[in-house]
Amino acid sequence: MLKQIYQYHLKNANDLLTPYEEVRAGFVEMALERSRRAIPYIAEARALKVQASYCKVPSDLIKNTKIRMALLTASGASDKALSHMEEGDKNKAIQGLIKNFLEPAGSNFVEELVFRFLLTRGDSLGGSMRNIIGALGNRKFSRTMLSVLGLEKVSFKWLNSITTTWMDSDFDNPDIELALNGISWENKKENRTLVYNRKFSFFKNNIDLCLIDGGFQEIEKIGNNPEKYIALGELKGGIDPAGADEHWKTARTALARISENFKKYKSKPYLFFAGAIIEKEMAKEIWGDLKNKRLTNAANLTNPEQLISLCTWLVSL
Repeated sequence: MLKQIYQYHLKNANDLLTPYEEVRAGFVEMALERSRRAIPYIAEARALKVQASYCKVPSDLIKNTKIRMALLTASGASDKALSHMEEGDKNKAIQGLIKNFLEPAGSNFVEELVFRFLLTRGDSLGGSMRNIIGALGNRKFSRTMLSVLGLEKVSFKWLNSITTTWMDSDFDNPDIELALNGISWENKKENRTLVYNRKFSFFKNNIDLCLIDGGFQEIEKIGNNPEKYIALGELKGGIDPAGADEHWKTARTALARISENFKKYKSKPYLFFAGAIIEKEMAKEIWGDLKNKRLTNAANLTNPEQLISLCTWLVSL
């Protein structure tokens, strides 16, 4: 019997499980990334401490226009909240900070100010960690795709998410995946483009990974043609076991919705899933979907062999 593509790296549902060692490694990676992203906040806090130290009493702080935004942050106002506040509201927030928290701190008002500034900044960082977790998964997937292309000496273009421009391949750039949001290459004299997190007119929901029949120059034109979609996938980079079922249910629902939507256009692209945390019951369901052909392929993001096999398949389509 001819092997299904997933059977080249998966023998059973247990192969999909995330080992405890990889869970630990994932949490360490998240902690390091959080620390890296906290560097600007800490630097700002140090600068705030120096500026605030020039003031003898808390009421003098409001006179220093250089730290006005920092005072608002310390008052508990998030960037989103500030966009809805008028100048009078902002003045009240700063005055409330001084009267209720800084003046009662006495001679330690500068330390109190810095602590409250970091508290609000920390909340902002915590809120952004959900996006960071997804970014870590994208980076791992992207680096594997690039390694497969590099091994086969396939030149490519990549979409820079910062400049929103397509750039020439650079196999020696160790940080390319930090800004990569799409890859385009030539396969058997046919153009292929993989784009991340896209929404097209005929399908309202975002799709994590879309492999399209065509070059990057044509992406906007052909992207709205259902027949041009070769493979569509969901990518979940979260490593916390507590959120495993929720991530899978979200992904499974999205994949089912994709399948039903494409049926309307008599099109049937390959569907695949890659996740960092896969627990026992979840693995059974994924394996069942593979056997029943609701899914074409799947891989555990923490398993290099599985991820390489998945990416090699995508490059070959």
